[in-house]
Amino acid sequence: MKKLLTSKYWWIYILIALVAVNYLASLIHFRVDLTQEKRYTLSQPTKRLLQGLNDPVSITVFLEGDMPAGFKKLSNSTEELLQEFKEWGKANIQFRFQKPGEGLHDTAKTNFIIYLDSLGLSPTNVRVQAKAGEAQEERLVYPGALISYKGSETAIDLLKGQSAYGGTNSLNNAEALLEYKFANAIEKITADSVPLIGYLIGNGEPLTYNVFDLIEHTLKTNYNFDFVPIDKINVIPLDFNAIVIVKPTEKFTDQQKLKIDQYIMHGGKVIWMIDNLYAEMDSLRQKQSDFIAYDRGLNLDDQLFKYGVRINKDLVQDLQSDKIPQVIGDYGGQPQIELVAWPYFPLLVASGEHPVSKNLDNVLSIFPNSIDTIKTPGVNKTILLSTSSNARTLSTPAIVSFNSLKTEEDMKTFNRSNIPVAVLLEGKFNSLYANRIPAALADTLATVYKQPFFASSSYNKMIVVSDADIVANVVTQNEGPKQMGYNQYTQRTYANKDFFLNSVEYLVNPSGILEARSKDFTLRLLDPKKVEESKTTWQMINIAIPVILILIFGFIYQTLRRKKYQ
Repeated sequence: MKKLLTSKYWWIYILIALVAVNYLASLIHFRVDLTQEKRYTLSQPTKRLLQGLNDPVSITVFLEGDMPAGFKKLSNSTEELLQEFKEWGKANIQFRFQKPGEGLHDTAKTNFIIYLDSLGLSPTNVRVQAKAGEAQEERLVYPGALISYKGSETAIDLLKGQSAYGGTNSLNNAEALLEYKFANAIEKITADSVPLIGYLIGNGEPLTYNVFDLIEHTLKTNYNFDFVPIDKINVIPLDFNAIVIVKPTEKFTDQQKLKIDQYIMHGGKVIWMIDNLYAEMDSLRQKQSDFIAYDRGLNLDDQLFKYGVRINKDLVQDLQSDKIPQVIGDYGGQPQIELVAWPYFPLLVASGEHPVSKNLDNVLSIFPNSIDTIKTPGVNKTILLSTSSNARTLSTPAIVSFNSLKTEEDMKTFNRSNIPVAVLLEGKFNSLYANRIPAALADTLATVYKQPFFASSSYNKMIVVSDADIVANVVTQNEGPKQMGYNQYTQRTYANKDFFLNSVEYLVNPSGILEARSKDFTLRLLDPKKVEESKTTWQMINIAIPVILILIFGFIYQTLRRKKYQ
């Protein structure tokens, strides 16, 4: 080593060493995740997905150019994540950052923007300052990405499911969901088979434009789909990975309930979206006065009770609620209309840390009922959605009125917290019809329909929601059916669709990709009060300590130098 350093060609050897080190660094990349929440560590299902890719996946991220600091931070986090994806996916993960339509002429760029919109990727309007000293200007930022695989393309909206009014928190939640959104999109676009989801009909379930978004833009675009006419089939085919039961209005017979029961006992997944009481906005508008919400008489109480829940015959009200137009006065003979929060439309929040609902914006509900969980051996219950801490229930007969809050005393009755509206059930379910069906029927099920009667299930899961309107959509006169969770008066879209898709995904996808939704990105912000109190102290520390350290090292250096040459 000494000979190399004293050689007249020493600089060549150092240059070669630097090139070698840089080459090795480009081949070997690793980092140590020291964060408490392990925000930079990929989940095992994501790693398996990336390692199992057989062909290249191309990702184009549109977070490029001049953006506010929050979006720039989201862009940097996305780049770090995709670099980690590339470490596991190797050459099968290719990504780049660019502005939407960059390099295209005006017409092609416009068509490309329209194409992105058709894929569900819409822009966000932000204010940026292009150059120092210049005024701020409005620009469109596309917080999303386009994923391509074997000629197919899908778009990811990184802010979807987040409140547009959440500011830093929304961007922080978007960061927490980056891994899930990219991994989920890659899994879907590369999948060889797609789960089959059924929509049960036969008990007055809606087939109107009010479920257009659910059927046409949610189920059909993400899964294989078919209807399940319960009265026209002898058993529910096990080809269906899951079925959804949405807002039945007619009583279920024992024959129908047995078909659903045995589908569950054989491993079928069910999402129950039940309105126990008849309470509709149409009734309020038509009568222009109060009306009484009454029991639909669906005859499902015993079956759901057997599985572990009870949907109560009441209405839930919450001070944290959506707004509707109401007449608040009269001026010059003209009614004065204002958007007023209406407690019959609670904005539900995620309860707990479950990946189905974690990091979601509020979910809009309309006349929901409350849910009680029942002690059922072998069945675990997880509350997915609940009210805020200022809620109450109205027992039947429940009167629905525009003027539900009349006095200060009424406000004080909103004293219940976190009333459950959506519950996940997991475990081994017992059949409602165990020891109850005739031997002849049991023989027919086994020999003719090839589905023998099961008195209990193996491990299974289902989701029970006590408000079917969560998946309903409004229909406007000018624009037709809108997205579920959309309020045409405030023009705000809540996270109803994301909640429903997460629910289906959790039930039918065995890969565990949804696990990545559980990530938590903690915002470690400075305490403004403490900053103000100790500002002078820290300023002195930051200025004085570096100077003192330099003086100390200088003194030590001069002392050693004098001793050496004395």
